[in-house]
Amino acid sequence: MITGSVPCMSGPPTRVFIARLAGIAVFDPAGDQVGRVRDVVVALRLAGRPPRVLGLVVEVAPRRPVFLPITRVTVIEADAIIFDGRLNVRRFSKRESETLVIAEMLDRTVRLRDGGDAVSVVDVAMERTRTRDWLVGKVAVRRGTGRGLRRRGESLVVDWDAVEGFSAVEHGQGAAGLIAAFERMKPADLANIVHELPEKRRTEVAVALDDERLADVLEELPEDDQIEILGNLEVDRAADVLEAMGPDDAADLLGELPPEQRERLLTLMEPQDAAPVRRLLSYADRTAGGLMTTDPVIVPPDATVAETLAQIRNPDLNPALAAQVYVCRPPTATPTGRYLGTVHFQRLLREPPPALVSGIVDAELDPLRPTMSLEAVAMFLATYNLVAGAVVDDDGHLLGSVTIDDVLDHLLPEDWRESVMEAAAEVSSDPEEEALRGSEGTT
Repeated sequence: MITGSVPCMSGPPTRVFIARLAGIAVFDPAGDQVGRVRDVVVALRLAGRPPRVLGLVVEVAPRRPVFLPITRVTVIEADAIIFDGRLNVRRFSKRESETLVIAEMLDRTVRLRDGGDAVSVVDVAMERTRTRDWLVGKVAVRRGTGRGLRRRGESLVVDWDAVEGFSAVEHGQGAAGLIAAFERMKPADLANIVHELPEKRRTEVAVALDDERLADVLEELPEDDQIEILGNLEVDRAADVLEAMGPDDAADLLGELPPEQRERLLTLMEPQDAAPVRRLLSYADRTAGGLMTTDPVIVPPDATVAETLAQIRNPDLNPALAAQVYVCRPPTATPTGRYLGTVHFQRLLREPPPALVSGIVDAELDPLRPTMSLEAVAMFLATYNLVAGAVVDDDGHLLGSVTIDDVLDHLLPEDWRESVMEAAAEVSSDPEEEALRGSEGTT
């Protein structure tokens, strides 16, 4: 919880539980949002003294983490943080003497000094002192086991010096708190956080995520991270995650693995999930067949406009895939029966709900062929102002759809995801920031 606000950083000390800050919007004095809080940076100190809060890690566009000194924060509310307007946009890089609270402290296993019971860290609270410093003064913990059923799972808040075991950040740290702190983030934003974590912590987070969430995050990660995470999972779990991924993304990932590992994972996948992935792997890279997804929105000719609109309202559907539906004779799973044409969602919005899609289908546009090159696909989409195109074989069966995001993914340099995640502005150093961070662990 956030137990109060800090109007202009004046008034009595205020206690703020740090996990609740994750994702909170950060505003400048004019009221413009500049980013969101991703973590809090502290410096551990000797002799059991409470850690000193150095600042916040704020994510600004385009998904770049920057450091905001705590001395520049003027207001902390339950749903917003305001700072004085000065922000160094140089990319944040954690130093060895610094600790990230959310990424490295939550879920740690520590011990109570009184009795030596092992407890799990649920949250930590920072408190403002009379000297205007912020210190981590409280730790919220939960007992995993205890002496008797009444104490099992007990939660309590204790002083910082009442626990021990924070010196080794990697020891006994789970991932549930980190997952909870970022549960509302978009997959691309969570992928950026995961990318920044140490390998051990990255694996812990991957294990803690459910299959669907991990699949979404993997699709947004650079190739090296994908391979590393998949390789660190139990093989059965890896197969489950591949099943939850889009067939095209699963095929791209499997295509980077050694043949033996690829075949083992495909064998462990459910046959109905492995079959479209195998088909995609049979096509050459940088062709329409290799780029397409096998799960576009497909309806039979007797479907009504109302029924079709209901399908594209699915919030989990890729916006590019939702931009049009493909009308095919049964079966409607790829490869389908005869492909009849495309209906764009704008046309659906203009027609009465009981109308049949067969009466408004666009059959004049020639579909893509699976052997068409990446460049030819890009020119096709650009020529006709499309965000996706149907891929049809020589016998008139719909095989899948190529979306503009996959085309861009392959037209951009291979390391474009790393470039987005690691881009840093060339900005001169900030004396105030250096003074604050240079003194960590010494006060």
